[in-house]
Order: sequence, then C-alpha cells, then structure tokens
Amino acid sequence: MNFMKNHRCYDAIPTSCKLVIFDTMLQVKKAFFALVANGVRAAPLWDSRVQRFVGMLTITDFINILHCYYRSPMVQMYELERHKIHTWRAVYLKYSSHFLISISPEASLFEAIYSLLKNKIHRLPVIDPESGNVLHILTHKRILKFLHIFGGKIPKPAFVQKQIQELRIGTFRNIATVQQTATLYDALSIFVDRRVSALPVVDQQGRVVALYSRFDVINLAAQKTYHNLDMSMQEAVSRRSCFVEGVMKCYPDETLETIIDRIVKAEVHRLVLVDRADVVKGIVSLSDLLQAMVLSPAGIDALLS
Repeated sequence: MNFMKNHRCYDAIPTSCKLVIFDTMLQVKKAFFALVANGVRAAPLWDSRVQRFVGMLTITDFINILHCYYRSPMVQMYELERHKIHTWRAVYLKYSSHFLISISPEASLFEAIYSLLKNKIHRLPVIDPESGNVLHILTHKRILKFLHIFGGKIPKPAFVQKQIQELRIGTFRNIATVQQTATLYDALSIFVDRRVSALPVVDQQGRVVALYSRFDVINLAAQKTYHNLDMSMQEAVSRRSCFVEGVMKCYPDETLETIIDRIVKAEVHRLVLVDRADVVKGIVSLSDLLQAMVLSPAGIDALLS
C-alpha cells in the first residue's frame, strides 16, 4: 500500500511504448482494423471540433456494435460499415453516461488503482495537465507488473502465503460461463449483459475447455468474420489467430503468492479457479489481486463501492 502511495503514475510508464489515437470522424470499421494492425486494445478519442480528448474506443465498443446490429449471416451490418466514431458515440451515449476518466502523471499509483477499480475500467489514460497530451494508458497488468518487479525490494506481507480459498480473493458465485455448443452471439450477449471481460467455455459437465475473452472478439475484425456470429463457441475458439494451449488455471489450495507469480509471468488478465476435476469454481482477476494487495490493507473496497 505505502509502496504504491510513494510512486507516481509517471514511474510506471515504460521508456518505449505504442500509443494510437483516433479522431472521432474516423469510420468505426477502420478504427477497429487499426487496433488490430497495431496490436493495441484501446485508443483515446480526439474530437477536433472541441479540441480535446472525449473518451476511449475499446473492444467493448466493438462488442456492443456487433451485439446491437447483428441480425443473421445473411444480413450485412451496414452500421458497422458506415458509422463514424462520433455517430456511434451519439447512439451509445444515449444509454450510457460514459466520459473520459483520466489521471495526472504526478498522481500516485495508489490513486490510479482506486480509479481503475472504482470506475470498473481497464484502461486509465495518463494526461499531461500542461499540454493536454496523453502520455500513456495505465492498465491493471502494467501496475501489477510494476509492483511485482520493484516491490521485491520491500518485505512481502504475511498474507501472500495464505491459500486463495482462505483469503476469498476472486469471484466465487454466479460465475458467467458459456457452453461450447452455444453461439458466438450468445457469448457477446453475456459480455454485454454481465459486463465481464472473459468467459470460461465449458462442456456439459461444467469442465473448462477454453477461455474466451473480450480481446478474442477483435479477431473477428482481423479475419473479417464478424458477419457470422451464429458459429459455435467451439468453432470461435478454434479460429483464434493466436493459438493458446489449455487454460491458465489456479486451485483453491494455492497461495496468493503463487497465483500472483503465475498471472504476471503468463501476462494474462485472469486465472480460472477450478477444482481437481477442472470444474469452474471461480475467477481470479487482476482487479481482485490489486484490491487484495493494495486497497484492502488501506480499508478500502473499491470493487463494492
């Protein structure tokens, strides 16, 4: 906790990184192709009419567009083909009060974690208050990696040696999953309705066979297969451009330290908590780990606020 309070957001910015910015007049389709081409998950949006950053374009927008306008493989989604970003935002913001949440480079990493978790966002632009420029986009993964690398200089708290089932870190009830026989559109519906970032794909016995994340959906743009959302989840998983062998899992009797090491080294956003029969019992996410490691010791539960 004190380690994060004593380090600024600027400290966590890498010496070299890629930052993509979109003008809101750009076509939505071209923007998502650009995300794929540059290997990034989100981009700040610049509105030239008001001369400021007004939001972020993320994979969540792509999912919402597909879910909103998809009818069948026989009907082309003209909205995706023709909409500009500002047009989509005008439609979407009627039902949402989204605005750009950002942070100063001089703010502490503790403040950044609190903002990420409290606002239930995955990306936090670091904006220079003098120039108004976006310097970097902080994520849970970047902050946890920073803590993992540089936090080794400070004593580890005793609770990291406790088992995850004892600490109750993670989500254990009402876990969102999708059957491997369900359609991809069914999965998108769960993403939209439950606001989860990944879905364990399970067989009839509830055993996890794959993990399908929001990021995987961007493959539909890369492969130009977003017009057929009736394919089964089994097929959708097999079509992913980057083959992932197995699922990153953890077990209730493993220690918090073991789980942190695994999630950082694998560079994933979550682990599927399973029993010894591989039946899904929960999800342990980066948000859960940052809450447990940083905010809970300060008496703050941002996930419930």
